[in-house]
Amino acid sequence: MKRIFLLLLFFTTVVSVSHAQKKVLLPNGWSLSPAGRSLLLGDLPLNIAVSKSKKLMAVTNNGQSTQSIQLINPVTEKEMDRVIVPKSWYGLKFSADEKFLYASGGNDNWILKYAIINNKLQLKDSIKLGAKWPNKISPAGIEIDDAKQVMYVVTKDNFMLYVINLTNKQIIHEQQLSAEAYSCVLSATKKELFISLWGGDKVLVFDVDAKTITGEVAVGDNPNELLLNKKGTILFVANANDNSVSVIDTKQKKVLEVLNAALYPDAPQGSASNGLALSEDEKTLYIANADNNCLAVFDVSKPGFSTSKGFIPTGWYPTNVKVIGKKIFVSNGKGFESFANPYGPNPVRRREEVIYQKGDPNKKQEVQYIGGLMKGQMSH
Repeated sequence: MKRIFLLLLFFTTVVSVSHAQKKVLLPNGWSLSPAGRSLLLGDLPLNIAVSKSKKLMAVTNNGQSTQSIQLINPVTEKEMDRVIVPKSWYGLKFSADEKFLYASGGNDNWILKYAIINNKLQLKDSIKLGAKWPNKISPAGIEIDDAKQVMYVVTKDNFMLYVINLTNKQIIHEQQLSAEAYSCVLSATKKELFISLWGGDKVLVFDVDAKTITGEVAVGDNPNELLLNKKGTILFVANANDNSVSVIDTKQKKVLEVLNAALYPDAPQGSASNGLALSEDEKTLYIANADNNCLAVFDVSKPGFSTSKGFIPTGWYPTNVKVIGKKIFVSNGKGFESFANPYGPNPVRRREEVIYQKGDPNKKQEVQYIGGLMKGQMSH
């Protein structure tokens, strides 16, 4: 009996040490203990796109330093290619035939078109929405009707929806919106486009044939990512500024329920719920809580009567989540650790020129601006 106790004590100690080694203490006092394996990403990954066959996955990295797009094999869980982009922000979409990947070009105000050749990304074209910054456009979410060869682009600086003919790259319609937009997704019939109005706390309904806004649904504060179930009957809306997800009946255009994704029922604002994914059987919803460093998990098998199942620990600042088979992929915007910047901007050093949010451009040592030091990680 004594020997069994000692063996159990030894086993418990080994397990405790193993878990302790995985913990990382952040400068804000929070600890990280991310579940699963990991893959290095770029500076602030904001979005993950999955191809129709689910054999390809892409990530757009939109941080302060080098911005990039990565092409990943979700089966081998390895990066196949990475390309540097001048500017990018959130929007990312594969064509249905998986020959192309489209990415929003941020303040360059265009959509970049990459050909996928031998598992490599080759820049083939760009779709210009207008002149570059300081002209304010800034494309965000994008959606494609492959059958019609039509692209929909929503923006966050000039509050617009652009409808584009992909065959000739011409803008065929511009729809003024009432506030900043974040994402958009086509209905199952492809006759309606749902738009999350980031700055308007609502989801807009756009009739693609009539080319007009036909309805709106009030949701939570700062709605961002949208997710439709396979039948197109339920639309999930992540609300970043009030820890919630609105569940919408797309036929009735009304909210069935609001899921509280926070760590506890009366928690203050601050979970930053900003990514959504459904399990393959669509019975489980995963919600990326950026400021809680976790996924909130809900049983959504009965819309209107969903229940919380708990949380899954992630890395620092999870921004997006996707499910492929039995695998859950999470983009952690700030990775797994923080870094010191001894060569950062120093206004006290007289020989150093200090520029707002930058360092000394004449300094030989690479300037370590704190906003660009943290590298994202993918948990899976």
